[in-house]
Amino acid sequence: MTAAVIRYQTKPEAADTNQRLIENVFAELASTAPPGLRYSSFRLADGVTFVHVVDGEGLPGLAAFQEFQRDLGDRLADGPARDDATLIGSYSAGVVPANG
Repeated sequence: MTAAVIRYQTKPEAADTNQRLIENVFAELASTAPPGLRYSSFRLADGVTFVHVVDGEGLPGLAAFQEFQRDLGDRLADGPARDDATLIGSYSAGVVPANG
């Protein structure tokens, strides 16, 4: 399995907005549940670096994802950089949403 890993830094004043837009994507994913899509997003400890891991199709078709991408360039300080990654293993015991 190959996944895309996307990493970028936002401007400090845009980081909270960026996170809110990502949370909107997860809310839409929870209601639409596109089959075969695996998606994770992380905000690193510096508060401005974000990492997304995407495997599968369906993300670009979501209204919330389109909204996230709309002004992304204006929010960025650096990046994005995309790398392909091959899954070696994955474990999840009772995944709980970040805000749950």
